[in-house]
Amino acid sequence: MDKLKMMSMDKVSEKIEKIKALFPNCVTEVKRGEEVEYAIDFDVLKQELSKDLVDEREERYQMTWPDKKKSVVLANSPINKTLRPCREESVDFDNTENLYIEGDNLEVLKLLQETYLGKIKMIYIDPPYNTGNDSFVYNDAYSMSEEEFLSAGGYYDEDGNRVIDVKENNESNGRFHTDWLNMIYPRLRLARDLLSDDGVIFISIDDNEQANLKKVCDEIFGEDNFRNTILVRRRIKSLNSQFADNGLYSMNVGFEFVLVYSKSSSFLMKALRMKKELASKQGRWDVFWSNADRPTMRYDILGFTPTSGQWRNSKEKAEIAIANYEKYLQEFSAKMSLEEYYQQTGISDFIRRTPNGIGKNGGVQHWVPPSDTALRTSNWTDIEVSQIGKEIDLPFNNPKSKAFVMELIKLAENNDFTIVDFFSGSATTAHAVMQLNAEDGGNRKFIMVQLPEACDEKSEAYKAGYKNICEIGKERIRCAGKKIKEESPLTTQNLDTGFRVLKLDSSNMLDVYYNPDKIEQTSIFDYKDNIKADRSAEDLLFQIMLDMGVTLSAKIEKKEINGTKVFTVDGDFLVACFADNLTDDTLTEIAKLKPRYAAFRDSSFANDSVAKNCEQIFATYSPNTKCTVV
Repeated sequence: MDKLKMMSMDKVSEKIEKIKALFPNCVTEVKRGEEVEYAIDFDVLKQELSKDLVDEREERYQMTWPDKKKSVVLANSPINKTLRPCREESVDFDNTENLYIEGDNLEVLKLLQETYLGKIKMIYIDPPYNTGNDSFVYNDAYSMSEEEFLSAGGYYDEDGNRVIDVKENNESNGRFHTDWLNMIYPRLRLARDLLSDDGVIFISIDDNEQANLKKVCDEIFGEDNFRNTILVRRRIKSLNSQFADNGLYSMNVGFEFVLVYSKSSSFLMKALRMKKELASKQGRWDVFWSNADRPTMRYDILGFTPTSGQWRNSKEKAEIAIANYEKYLQEFSAKMSLEEYYQQTGISDFIRRTPNGIGKNGGVQHWVPPSDTALRTSNWTDIEVSQIGKEIDLPFNNPKSKAFVMELIKLAENNDFTIVDFFSGSATTAHAVMQLNAEDGGNRKFIMVQLPEACDEKSEAYKAGYKNICEIGKERIRCAGKKIKEESPLTTQNLDTGFRVLKLDSSNMLDVYYNPDKIEQTSIFDYKDNIKADRSAEDLLFQIMLDMGVTLSAKIEKKEINGTKVFTVDGDFLVACFADNLTDDTLTEIAKLKPRYAAFRDSSFANDSVAKNCEQIFATYSPNTKCTVV
C-alpha cells in the first residue's frame, strides 16, 4: 500500500519533472545531506533556451527588488500543515458547498494546490494597499533578519541607536515597497496555479502600489493576459489627509483600480462577447450618468435616440421616455416583460426614475433594447467601491460594496463556478455570491480565506465581542444568508447560504511520520501511532482529502460496517476507516463498495496478518481501488 505524504505540493519537484520532459539533459542529481535528489543544471538550461552562445550575464528588462528570489523559494516550498474542520462555527456543514478558511493565506493557498489546481474560475482579492500606515500581519519568512537589514541599510545613528522600526510599514521604512512586494508576490504565484484555463483574477488596489502590482502581474500572468484596469469610485478624502498635513495637497483622489488578468486567452468577459444569440434575449438597464461627478457639473437630462443609439440634448424626449415606462408599469407589467412589450409595440424609449429622481441633481437609468452587442467600458465610476451604510449591522470599517463585487461576478460566462477570495475581510464576496445566486438562480460557490487578525481592543468590534476579523466575517455570512432567505422565501428555499469552517493548523501527524530516520531507534517503539493524540478522526479525514485532491466541500457520510465506523466521501469516491482492530471481514465489506481510494491508519489493522491481506482483499473485490495508509 502507498503511504500518503500528508503535506502540501512540492512545487519545485513538480516543475523539475516538467523541465525534465522537455530538456532531459538539463536535469542532474545533487546530494543534500544523505539524500540524493533531482536538480536543474541552469547553465545548460540557459543555453537550451538561447539561440546565441550564453556566456556572461547580460542586462535585461525585469522587475526586481530585494529578496525576490527568497519569495519565489517561499512560494515553492511545501509545508506540513492541515485544515481542521470546525463544525460548531459552520452553517449546514454536511450539505453546503461553501468554505470559510481561517489562516495565513500563503499557507492556505499551498494546501489548496493539490485539490483545486486549475479548477477555480474566478478570484477576487482586496489586499492591503500599502498606504504608509499599514502594519503587515503576514509574517512570511522570506527576508533577512531585522538586525541584518538595519545594519546593512545604515539605519542607525552615529551613536548606534536604531532610527526606524521596520515592523510598521511606513514610508520611513527603507523596505517600504519591498516588504509589500514580498508579501503579494508568492501569493499571486500560487493563485495563478489555482485558476482554470478560462479563469480570471480581479485585484483591487489604489495608486500607492498600482504601478508595482501591474508589473508583478505582467510577470506572473503574462502581459498578453492583461485584460483591463477597471476604474471605480471611492469616497473623497477630507482636506485633513496626509497630503494636506505635509503641504503637498494638490487634488483629491476619488478613484481606485481593479486590475483584471486572465489565466490564458481562453477567457473573455461576458460583457465583451455578448453575441447576438445572447444579447437578443433580453435588454438591460444602464446608468445614464455617473453620480461620481459634482452636482454643479450635471446638465439637463438627455433623450435617447434608438435609431442612432445616442443621447440627444432633449428634455422633451426624456420626459416621453419616462412616460412610456410609467405607462408600461401601470398597464402592462403584470402581463408581460419589458422585452415582450418592446417586441409587440416597437417602443424602445424607456427611462425609469431612480430614488434620486431626475434633473441636475439626480440620476436616471434608461432601458437599452436587445441588440447584437452589449459592451461595457472599464469606467465603473457609477459604482462606489466601499459600502455606503451597512446592510448588515456589524462593526467593520470600509467594507467593499456588495454591488461592486456582484458586478465583477456577472462578468463570468456562466453562473456555476467557484470564487476564491483570500483577503476576504468582512466576507463581502461571500455575501455577493449568495445575493446573486438568489437573484438569478445560479450555483456559484465561494471559498473565503482570512487571517484571524486580532481586533484592536479599543475598536467597536472588540467591544461588541468580536476578537478577530474572522469572527466578523463568519457572522456576516450567517446574517446575510438569513436576510436573503427572509426577503425572498419562495425563490430561495434551496439557496446554499451555509459554509464549512476550516482552520489552518499544524499537521495531524507526529514528526516521526515525516522523519522516521531522525528518531532514535530506542524511542521509535514509544510511538504507538503516527497521529497526534488531540486530533479527531474527522481532522485526519480532511488532511487525507487535501492529500488526495478531494474537494473540501465534498459530501461526507458516516456509516457502520460490521460495527466499525467508516467515512464515505463524495459517494464512495473515498472510503476512510481509522478505527482499531480492523479485520479481514471488515476490509472485505469496504472493498465491496468499490471506492476510488481507500485510506486506513497504519495502526488500525488488528494484526500484521490483516495488514498484509489488505492489498489482496482489494485486488480481489475492487482491483481499481488505490489503498493508502497513514
